[in-house]
Amino acid sequence: MKEMILGIAAVTIIILLAWILGKSFGKSRKVENQKKLIKTASESKLLVTCPLCGSFLQKGQDLFSRVYRPMNVPDQLCTISGCPHCYPRLEPGLQRKCPVCGKNVPEKDGYLTARLFNKTDGKKHVVVTGCTECSKHDRP
Repeated sequence: MKEMILGIAAVTIIILLAWILGKSFGKSRKVENQKKLIKTASESKLLVTCPLCGSFLQKGQDLFSRVYRPMNVPDQLCTISGCPHCYPRLEPGLQRKCPVCGKNVPEKDGYLTARLFNKTDGKKHVVVTGCTECSKHDRP
């Protein structure tokens, strides 16, 4: 009778260990698959990141930006306030850094200054020229 109980206990422990290890291996496979998807998406230019906080933007998420008139010129002034992850409220663990000077951009009234180039084929190209912190000397 004792041998039978010990056998059932041993089989139960083995089954539990197999189930736990299978779960952890499944999670690591999911993480590896996500990393592969991110890599292929970024290589094919399908993945967009926020220039302020570096968060990946999912389909349907846009940057909060403002483009200034006139609209029919090839080069326009543009300001970028952030993405849904860092503007209007910063998510925990993220920092808003300027890609030009590397300084922290204030959450409330900070933004990036950029030039928006409208190409003749309809595509757009943005070049960040600074932030509210590194262009303080340009203000009156």
